[in-house]
Amino acid sequence: MAESDSSAGTVNIPALRTWMHEARPDGLAGPLTARLIAGGRSNPTYEVSDGTHHWILRRPPYGEVLKSAHDMSREARVMGALAGSAVPVPHVVGLCRDPAVLGAEFYVMDKLVGRTLRTAEDTRSLTPDQRGRLTDTMIRTLVALHEIDPADVGLEDWGRPQGYLERQLNRWERQWHAIKTSERPRVDEVIGMLRRSMPETTLPGIVHGDYKIDNLLVAHEDPTQILGVLDWEMSTLGDTLADLGMLISFWDEVGTFHNPITAGATALEGFPTANEVVRKYADLRNISIHSLDWYIIFADLKLAVILEQIHARHLAGTTVGDWYDDIGGMVAPILDRAHDRAFRSGL
Repeated sequence: MAESDSSAGTVNIPALRTWMHEARPDGLAGPLTARLIAGGRSNPTYEVSDGTHHWILRRPPYGEVLKSAHDMSREARVMGALAGSAVPVPHVVGLCRDPAVLGAEFYVMDKLVGRTLRTAEDTRSLTPDQRGRLTDTMIRTLVALHEIDPADVGLEDWGRPQGYLERQLNRWERQWHAIKTSERPRVDEVIGMLRRSMPETTLPGIVHGDYKIDNLLVAHEDPTQILGVLDWEMSTLGDTLADLGMLISFWDEVGTFHNPITAGATALEGFPTANEVVRKYADLRNISIHSLDWYIIFADLKLAVILEQIHARHLAGTTVGDWYDDIGGMVAPILDRAHDRAFRSGL
């Protein structure tokens, strides 16, 4: 059987095979194949196999990538650091920093055998009891992450919590103006309201950066069990409430606007309300949470910029896969929600 690449022009199989031989002292069982898999809209993601073993390869997008974005080394390092902790993560096989191998840095991790719950169709397969217990596991896992002392896992230099929110807001503002495909005045309006009402960081810790239901891999036989937390590229030391705001941004409820990414995935019987999720998180951490709206609005803004980045790459013809046609239409609705919430909150 000859080595192959089912996504021609995207993975240099001979170069990858050479690198894999170096990364895995036990060698490879047979010819390599690489298959583009759905889900990695921001970062192309491939399943790699030698016929016996299966891995996941993650790399930055093709085409122009903004500085500091899509840092594969961050994903690889934080998952390596969290291995064996209360936060389940895949085993990282290795990180390749040499762009000469595949055209950009990339990393390879073991493939976990589980399922991802991306849509309402996926979560509809769970019973109401399973939905409730999965939510409890999700919240407990997030709390476990936020209560890890970074120094205990070698991440004391992972970032600077003080000033995190200001740096983040400045970063996403710069990225919007660097990649926008059309003028959207609401972006600057929302940024202005967020800047004038920025809270002080009082709960520093390890931040995932994109914690939501479809970035979790759950067990086939027990979908309330989380096998791995995925997509760590935006992880850093920062304000842990930013993760809670992101989770709530994606927490769809019956009768409300649904985040265009999750599209109603949690708007089903058994899933608690967003307010109940926040209360459970606060109770587990024994903290009081006031004015979470700032963090939710910031999460919506951040998502709008990410969607615009992907849309811009799609227009430039540098995306791979066939699931990008709807991306551009997601930007305005999420911006509108952020704008409306900001006004209702009096930011």
